[in-house]
Amino acid sequence: MDSINEARRSAAHYFLEGLTEIGCDYLFCNFGTDHAPIIEAMAAFKRDGRKAPKTVICPHEITAAHMAAGYFLATGRGQGVMVHVDSGTANSAMALHNICRARIPVLLMAGRAPYTTRGELLGSRDTYVHFIQEPFDQAALVRPYTKWEYNLPSGVVAKEALRRAHTVMMSDPKGPVYMTFPRETLTELWSEGQIRSYPEERFATPAAGAVDRQAVEAIANRLLAAERPLLITAYSGRNHAAVALLDELAQFAGIRVVEFSPVHLNLPHDSPCHGGFVPTKALADADVGLLVDVDVPWIPKDMPENPSTWWAHVDVDPEKRAIPMWTFPANLRLQGDSCHFYADLLAALKAKADAGFKARAAARVKEIAAEGVARRAQAVKLAAETGVAGEINPHHLCAKLVKALGPSGVVINEAIRNIPTVLAQMPRTEPGTLVGLAGAGLGFSGSVALGLKLAMPDRIVMPIMGDGTFYFSNPQSVLAVSQNYGLPVFMVVLDNSGWGAVKEATLRVYPAGEAKAASDYGANFGMNMDFGKIAEAAGAHGEFLSDPADVDGAVARCLAAVRSGRSAVLHAKVTKI
Repeated sequence: MDSINEARRSAAHYFLEGLTEIGCDYLFCNFGTDHAPIIEAMAAFKRDGRKAPKTVICPHEITAAHMAAGYFLATGRGQGVMVHVDSGTANSAMALHNICRARIPVLLMAGRAPYTTRGELLGSRDTYVHFIQEPFDQAALVRPYTKWEYNLPSGVVAKEALRRAHTVMMSDPKGPVYMTFPRETLTELWSEGQIRSYPEERFATPAAGAVDRQAVEAIANRLLAAERPLLITAYSGRNHAAVALLDELAQFAGIRVVEFSPVHLNLPHDSPCHGGFVPTKALADADVGLLVDVDVPWIPKDMPENPSTWWAHVDVDPEKRAIPMWTFPANLRLQGDSCHFYADLLAALKAKADAGFKARAAARVKEIAAEGVARRAQAVKLAAETGVAGEINPHHLCAKLVKALGPSGVVINEAIRNIPTVLAQMPRTEPGTLVGLAGAGLGFSGSVALGLKLAMPDRIVMPIMGDGTFYFSNPQSVLAVSQNYGLPVFMVVLDNSGWGAVKEATLRVYPAGEAKAASDYGANFGMNMDFGKIAEAAGAHGEFLSDPADVDGAVARCLAAVRSGRSAVLHAKVTKI
């Protein structure tokens, strides 16, 4: 049959087909008037039993975008987020910042205001907002945080555009992309014969591969002669297989590994080669250093490096194109997959190592392990101090939380002022059980937790945040989605009565200034809030905890609620800023 005479369907129909073809399991949505053709097509798909992405309706765009990020962290599959024109895009921008910095592939989609005014085409402007939701450059709202942007010009290329979006976002270094579409475009009618599919097997996604063999050999030779080797990483553990490889490499070669501002678990925290989370002393001592998948390996102002250290930098993103000023040293700078790199470097070392090298490496491992024992003993000592009523010691609380959580539970560390406390008191050992702060957009942890829980329903997921961060997280939206879709998470709020980071930043710049003299940092927000009541309003379990004597009972009740299918919010009053 001639395609002109075939039955015709809307561009929105082919758009949904295209999303399925690129492996989109879910659409995390905050719909608006621009999505009428999509909603109509979804209803038709459901009526006919056709496969389409499942929808998760989110009351706020921050929740939608961060949920997509969490789902990717658990599955490795980039997902779709659908928001409302310019306003929804603007609400998504902070999440896109975080997603960009974490190198997570997300397809953000938004409508455009209809471009016809008097009913010339189906989908023409028919309400007040259609006249005011058309900025001159809608994509500019998220352009700094996207790898690619495209406005769909016609439904006939819907599937082609989606395949291109998927290829870009899933290519290393991965990241978010942005697509827009006017309403009239989605209502266009096209026949099956006019629409082409783009199967994944014919449109492969490029990925970072192995580092050049000669470069690996050069690094191995440096390590063979090293006396104080150091490796700093933050996100090589994004590939779970890299965790065990790094542990084996570090123990074989006697390499001290520091996780500075970790975004993932990169090395089991009980590894004898784990050198903690602050590289200051190791930087001064290192003769050979490796930077592997790390954006900020140290703070140059406070942590001066040894000018004689020989550095190699291996990264999925060594250029750091998205960071305007980046000047950390490297005698070798190489793009490559860290998992391949660890395996190849380990093989090269094993082929070259003699008895003398092995003995020196073993001695280094013993020394690093002894430091780890001392570091953990200090953490136990800090946790023994319970604090007082109204100011629970966060070390004590976090030590209790980790005992209740178990090794397979996932900690999302957004505690900001107390990030070091969480790292010290809540060691993780299994790949994928730690998610850290990649960007600066606070309020991500609750929504990322929902995405993780959606993909891993049998795991306990625990986002830990400060009170300031809790406000930023749109908790009503998080809790509403949790209730509506049966995604129970255990939210912990370490309430230190303000934004400690603001106070500390002021003191770092003006240690004896007027703000200190007046003890006024614009950081305290001491309202008499009970976040547990917000939880209860959404059908979740809420606990307000202010007495150290009540910690065990409160934690147990929260976990019981989560295991029964209800989210829990533990609002703990901890040491004030």
